[in-house]
Amino acid sequence: MVILLLPELAEKIVKEVRKLIGEEIIVVNTEGFIIASTRPERVGTFHEGALITSQQKKKLIITERDILHLKGAKAGINLPIFFQREVIGVIGITGDPEIVTPFAEILRKMTELLISENYYSEQFEWHSRAIETFVAEWLQAKEPSPALIDRARALAINLDINRTAAIIEFDHQDHPLSRDAWSSILKSIVQNNTDVAARSGNGRIILLIDSSNSVIKKRLEAFLSFLKNNFGISAYAGVGQKANPLELRYSYSQAKRALKIAKSKRNITFDEDLSLEMITGDLTSKVKADYIQRTIGPILHEHELLDTLRELFRQNHSLKNTANSLHIHINTLHYRLKKTEELTQLAPGNIHDLLCMYLAILFLDE
Repeated sequence: MVILLLPELAEKIVKEVRKLIGEEIIVVNTEGFIIASTRPERVGTFHEGALITSQQKKKLIITERDILHLKGAKAGINLPIFFQREVIGVIGITGDPEIVTPFAEILRKMTELLISENYYSEQFEWHSRAIETFVAEWLQAKEPSPALIDRARALAINLDINRTAAIIEFDHQDHPLSRDAWSSILKSIVQNNTDVAARSGNGRIILLIDSSNSVIKKRLEAFLSFLKNNFGISAYAGVGQKANPLELRYSYSQAKRALKIAKSKRNITFDEDLSLEMITGDLTSKVKADYIQRTIGPILHEHELLDTLRELFRQNHSLKNTANSLHIHINTLHYRLKKTEELTQLAPGNIHDLLCMYLAILFLDE
């Protein structure tokens, strides 16, 4: 395996190592050219001492006398950087060898640790991207193709078990998460080798899981708490119903339908708990917008009346509980409902009109 020490990583190494020592620091590739330095003018220049260090695979102390015949070198110490037992570069510390040598091994270990962390982080991201692409194709395929089956095998995904699709969506994520943040998040949600978790854009995760709904709910509750506590991210989730591998796309469609309700309620919603939403979920945005205008259109700018209706529905049409929840007198509630009826020509006391208003509020909150 050939591992290249890229300039971006080399600059990160210089920045981190500089926190421990105030001397001049360089990072050199295996061909002897400086690719990062605390002195930018040295980047791109040849360093013969580093080349020798790379070739001999051992540290090289450079004295004032040595710099006379070593091109581009300064007094100090050069140490080979190892990754998986191979030299991938050299780190050099300029200064009095007697002063900088005691720091040498610590700095090399720190450098190798940074490289190792970066490598495994990149491997995790590659694997995550591969799963993301695979899941997107899997959820669209009517049946797994031979190529999809081969990729599943390469990614260690078992296509022979039934799974439930869940979609977790972040609420108002203003800034893209870093690679390290995504790594932590995806590792947190995957708990066993049958779980499949994939990013879907910058603010959504698709989870394919082989568990009962009660277990799924507990795991999602714990995961949403993890997001909130560690990243300050509020999220909600929609969960489909368990399906076999050939019908997993149906579970995903159910999860998307449940997610619409979860988004309005800011909670975890299971598709199997939906009833009226099963019908309304397939209506187009145009139809819903027209319906809102035909029913509660006259009060769309009457926020007090809209909030009163919402609370009335939350309280299952209990006038007493609605008034208490809104902290208003029962007579004030009656006045608001009467005004709503006058403006919309829909009576909250009539079951047909009440259903019309309920659907309109439901569509509005979507």
